[in-house]
Amino acid sequence: MNPSEYTNEVLILRTAAIGIGSNSLRMLIADVGENQLKRMGRYREGLRVFAALDEQGNISEEMLNLAGDHIAAFAKEALDKGAETIHLFATSAVRDAKNADELERIIFDRSGLRLEVCSGDKEAELSFLGATRGVPSGMIDIGGGSTEIVVGDAKTIHHGVSLQMGAVRLFRLLPIASVEDARKVIEHAHTLIEPHLSDYLPYETTEWIGVGGTFTTTAAFVQRKPWDDRSNIHGFVLTKDDVMDAIAMLAPMSLEERKTLPFLQPQRADIIVHGLAILAACMEAFELKRIIVSEYGNLEGYLKNHYFSE
Repeated sequence: MNPSEYTNEVLILRTAAIGIGSNSLRMLIADVGENQLKRMGRYREGLRVFAALDEQGNISEEMLNLAGDHIAAFAKEALDKGAETIHLFATSAVRDAKNADELERIIFDRSGLRLEVCSGDKEAELSFLGATRGVPSGMIDIGGGSTEIVVGDAKTIHHGVSLQMGAVRLFRLLPIASVEDARKVIEHAHTLIEPHLSDYLPYETTEWIGVGGTFTTTAAFVQRKPWDDRSNIHGFVLTKDDVMDAIAMLAPMSLEERKTLPFLQPQRADIIVHGLAILAACMEAFELKRIIVSEYGNLEGYLKNHYFSE
């Protein structure tokens, strides 16, 4: 059966969005029609493009080829699953890369896909559109290279900023081996947030939403459940105490010790405390006692932005 078909006179299109993040490559396959999006499959590969940037800001040759191969594999999977259109975009790491044009060429040669590199403002907009639920909301999206903070409602983004304080970026800048080290990272994040705080003051929010691997990983950690058990992750409420307790436990542990924890994703064990430090700084700065974890983000936002009418 063709995914594009008329059902009660509504045309349904199967499509895919592939996002090259700083810490991972992700794909969403979805059916869209009449301003509705049905998620049909989600995929992830732990590519750390930001970590592959050298001192000159170039993506390593190994990562260029690895990314090209994985994107081609994702594109084939999307076609095999019936996708009629495939969209490809990149965020902070590729935005920073001096040789992004080389990555674009390799991707096109291997998959036939054209790469769209999103600005920081666009990245913030897409994450907000994908994660929020229509009520006046704040959103924090902690990525590998940057963190986006947005306030808005169903119709309008009131204010948003993309800050250079992703979990991988700060991992490379400021090592953490103790709670005291983590506090220094929190203070550093505060210096980046502080100049923008007054821009958010005029806007009231009903809820705050958290997007990205820091949030989903911490939700599993707090519940002491296997990290690959996805039940009760989306919609889980993290408190400020949860975040500080996780920092207190994880910051003094070695990487090897963290990797033995069944409720902590091994691939994120090295950067999780940096992500938690960013989150703690955000919650302190905006005086948040709680934040709702979302498994949705810029992939959903990209498709909504592309296919949904105003």
